[in-house]
Amino acid sequence: MRKAWIAALMALMAIIGFGCKEDLKDPDKEQKYTGPTMENRDVVTLYSDSARLLIKLQAPLQQEFEGGDGVFPDGLYVEFYEEGDKVTSTLKANYGKQDRNKSLFEARGNVVVQNLVKKEKLETEQLFWDKRRAKIYTDKFVRITTPEQVIMGNGLQADQDFSNYRIRDVTGIIDLEE
Repeated sequence: MRKAWIAALMALMAIIGFGCKEDLKDPDKEQKYTGPTMENRDVVTLYSDSARLLIKLQAPLQQEFEGGDGVFPDGLYVEFYEEGDKVTSTLKANYGKQDRNKSLFEARGNVVVQNLVKKEKLETEQLFWDKRRAKIYTDKFVRITTPEQVIMGNGLQADQDFSNYRIRDVTGIIDLEE
Protein backbone atom coordinates (compact mmCIF):
# COMPACT_ATOMS: atom_id res chain seq x y z
CA MET A 1 0.00 0.00 0.00
CA ARG A 2 2.83 2.33 0.87
CA LYS A 3 4.48 1.72 -2.54
CA ALA A 4 1.22 2.57 -4.34
CA TRP A 5 0.90 5.81 -2.40
CA ILE A 6 4.51 6.82 -3.24
CA ALA A 7 3.97 5.90 -6.91
CA ALA A 8 0.79 8.01 -7.02
CA LEU A 9 2.59 10.95 -5.40
CA MET A 10 5.47 10.68 -7.92
CA ALA A 11 3.00 10.50 -10.82
CA LEU A 12 1.22 13.60 -9.52
CA MET A 13 4.52 15.49 -9.19
CA ALA A 14 5.48 14.46 -12.75
CA ILE A 15 2.15 15.75 -14.10
CA ILE A 16 2.55 19.03 -12.23
CA GLY A 17 6.15 19.36 -13.39
CA PHE A 18 5.26 18.80 -17.06
CA GLY A 19 2.27 21.14 -16.81
CA CYS A 20 4.42 24.13 -15.75
CA LYS A 21 6.41 24.63 -18.93
CA GLU A 22 5.73 28.39 -19.17
CA ASP A 23 8.55 30.50 -17.77
CA LEU A 24 7.77 33.14 -15.18
CA LYS A 25 7.95 36.66 -16.59
CA ASP A 26 9.49 39.67 -14.91
CA PRO A 27 6.58 42.08 -14.22
CA ASP A 28 8.88 45.10 -14.69
CA LYS A 29 9.64 43.99 -18.26
CA GLU A 30 6.02 43.34 -19.18
CA GLN A 31 4.31 45.88 -21.42
CA LYS A 32 1.95 47.91 -19.25
CA TYR A 33 -1.44 49.26 -20.27
CA THR A 34 -1.17 52.98 -20.97
CA GLY A 35 -4.66 53.67 -22.23
CA PRO A 36 -7.49 55.44 -20.42
CA THR A 37 -8.64 54.05 -17.08
CA MET A 38 -12.06 55.68 -17.45
CA GLU A 39 -14.22 57.16 -20.20
CA ASN A 40 -17.11 59.58 -19.70
CA ARG A 41 -19.56 60.58 -22.42
CA ASP A 42 -21.50 63.86 -22.68
CA VAL A 43 -19.43 65.49 -19.93
CA VAL A 44 -20.48 68.70 -18.21
CA THR A 45 -18.04 69.97 -15.55
CA LEU A 46 -18.82 73.05 -13.48
CA TYR A 47 -16.17 75.11 -11.67
CA SER A 48 -17.45 77.43 -8.96
CA ASP A 49 -16.27 79.60 -6.10
CA SER A 50 -18.50 80.20 -3.07
CA ALA A 51 -21.45 78.62 -4.92
CA ARG A 52 -20.97 81.07 -7.82
CA LEU A 53 -20.58 79.49 -11.26
CA LEU A 54 -17.33 80.58 -12.92
CA ILE A 55 -16.67 78.05 -15.69
CA LYS A 56 -18.70 75.40 -17.50
CA LEU A 57 -16.81 72.79 -19.55
CA GLN A 58 -18.67 70.50 -21.97
CA ALA A 59 -17.30 67.64 -24.07
CA PRO A 60 -18.76 64.68 -25.96
CA LEU A 61 -16.02 62.37 -24.59
CA GLN A 62 -13.53 62.60 -21.74
CA GLN A 63 -10.87 59.97 -21.15
CA GLU A 64 -9.04 59.89 -17.82
CA PHE A 65 -5.63 58.30 -17.36
CA GLU A 66 -3.72 56.99 -14.38
CA GLY A 67 -2.63 60.01 -12.36
CA GLY A 68 -5.82 61.96 -13.12
CA ASP A 69 -4.87 63.60 -16.43
CA GLY A 70 -7.65 63.84 -18.97
CA VAL A 71 -8.09 64.02 -22.71
CA PHE A 72 -11.01 65.34 -24.73
CA PRO A 73 -10.38 63.60 -28.09
CA ASP A 74 -13.63 64.78 -29.70
CA GLY A 75 -13.24 68.41 -28.67
CA LEU A 76 -14.47 70.66 -25.90
CA TYR A 77 -16.52 73.79 -25.33
CA VAL A 78 -15.94 76.10 -22.34
CA GLU A 79 -18.05 79.00 -21.10
CA PHE A 80 -16.66 81.64 -18.71
CA TYR A 81 -19.18 83.35 -16.45
CA GLU A 82 -19.38 86.71 -14.75
CA GLU A 83 -21.52 87.61 -11.75
CA GLY A 84 -25.20 87.06 -12.41
CA ASP A 85 -24.63 83.89 -14.45
CA LYS A 86 -23.82 85.88 -17.58
CA VAL A 87 -21.53 84.18 -20.14
CA THR A 88 -18.74 86.63 -20.96
CA SER A 89 -16.55 84.46 -23.19
CA THR A 90 -16.30 81.01 -24.76
CA LEU A 91 -13.55 78.65 -25.90
CA LYS A 92 -14.04 75.91 -28.48
CA ALA A 93 -11.51 73.39 -29.86
CA ASN A 94 -11.34 70.07 -31.73
CA TYR A 95 -9.13 68.45 -29.07
CA GLY A 96 -8.32 69.10 -25.44
CA LYS A 97 -5.91 67.80 -22.83
CA GLN A 98 -5.89 68.43 -19.08
CA ASP A 99 -2.90 68.20 -16.72
CA ARG A 100 -4.59 67.99 -13.31
CA ASN A 101 -1.43 68.55 -11.26
CA LYS A 102 -0.70 71.87 -12.96
CA SER A 103 -4.35 72.91 -13.58
CA LEU A 104 -3.29 73.37 -17.21
CA PHE A 105 -5.48 72.73 -20.24
CA GLU A 106 -4.29 72.50 -23.84
CA ALA A 107 -6.70 73.12 -26.72
CA ARG A 108 -5.75 72.16 -30.27
CA GLY A 109 -7.30 72.26 -33.70
CA ASN A 110 -9.52 75.14 -34.80
CA VAL A 111 -9.33 76.88 -31.44
CA VAL A 112 -11.78 79.77 -31.21
CA VAL A 113 -12.13 82.08 -28.21
CA GLN A 114 -14.89 84.67 -28.25
CA ASN A 115 -15.30 87.63 -25.92
CA LEU A 116 -19.06 88.13 -26.11
CA VAL A 117 -18.97 91.47 -24.27
CA LYS A 118 -16.41 93.15 -26.57
CA LYS A 119 -17.45 91.13 -29.65
CA GLU A 120 -13.88 89.97 -30.30
CA LYS A 121 -12.78 86.60 -31.64
CA LEU A 122 -9.42 84.81 -31.35
CA GLU A 123 -8.51 82.02 -33.77
CA THR A 124 -5.42 79.81 -33.49
CA GLU A 125 -4.34 76.17 -33.78
CA GLN A 126 -3.07 75.69 -30.21
CA LEU A 127 -3.87 77.46 -26.97
CA PHE A 128 -2.97 76.82 -23.34
CA TRP A 129 -5.26 77.75 -20.46
CA ASP A 130 -3.67 78.06 -17.02
CA LYS A 131 -6.65 77.76 -14.69
CA ARG A 132 -4.68 78.72 -11.55
CA ARG A 133 -3.40 81.99 -13.04
CA ALA A 134 -6.60 82.59 -15.08
CA LYS A 135 -4.52 83.14 -18.25
CA ILE A 136 -4.52 81.83 -21.82
CA TYR A 137 -1.44 81.84 -24.05
CA THR A 138 0.10 80.46 -27.22
CA ASP A 139 3.26 80.71 -29.31
CA LYS A 140 1.38 79.88 -32.53
CA PHE A 141 -0.11 82.13 -35.20
CA VAL A 142 -3.16 84.05 -33.96
CA ARG A 143 -5.89 86.02 -35.69
CA ILE A 144 -8.03 88.41 -33.66
CA THR A 145 -11.15 89.90 -35.19
CA THR A 146 -12.65 92.97 -33.51
CA PRO A 147 -15.53 95.10 -34.79
CA GLU A 148 -12.94 97.55 -36.23
CA GLN A 149 -9.87 95.43 -37.13
CA VAL A 150 -8.35 92.08 -37.93
CA ILE A 151 -5.00 91.67 -36.14
CA MET A 152 -2.62 88.85 -36.99
CA GLY A 153 0.53 87.79 -35.22
CA ASN A 154 2.57 85.11 -33.52
CA GLY A 155 2.18 84.42 -29.83
CA LEU A 156 -0.40 85.75 -27.40
CA GLN A 157 -1.01 86.20 -23.68
CA ALA A 158 -4.46 87.08 -22.36
CA ASP A 159 -6.82 86.88 -19.41
CA GLN A 160 -8.89 83.69 -19.48
CA ASP A 161 -12.02 85.65 -20.41
CA PHE A 162 -10.10 87.27 -23.31
CA SER A 163 -10.86 90.75 -21.94
CA ASN A 164 -7.21 91.92 -22.08
CA TYR A 165 -4.63 90.50 -24.45
CA ARG A 166 -1.17 91.13 -25.85
CA ILE A 167 0.17 89.78 -29.15
CA ARG A 168 3.93 89.22 -29.01
CA ASP A 169 4.78 89.65 -32.70
CA VAL A 170 2.16 91.51 -34.74
CA THR A 171 2.43 90.56 -38.43
CA GLY A 172 -0.52 92.48 -39.83
CA ILE A 173 -3.45 94.77 -39.08
CA ILE A 174 -6.44 95.21 -41.36
CA ASP A 175 -8.88 98.05 -40.61
CA LEU A 176 -12.50 97.10 -41.24
CA GLU A 177 -13.93 100.60 -40.92
CA GLU A 178 -14.61 102.46 -44.15
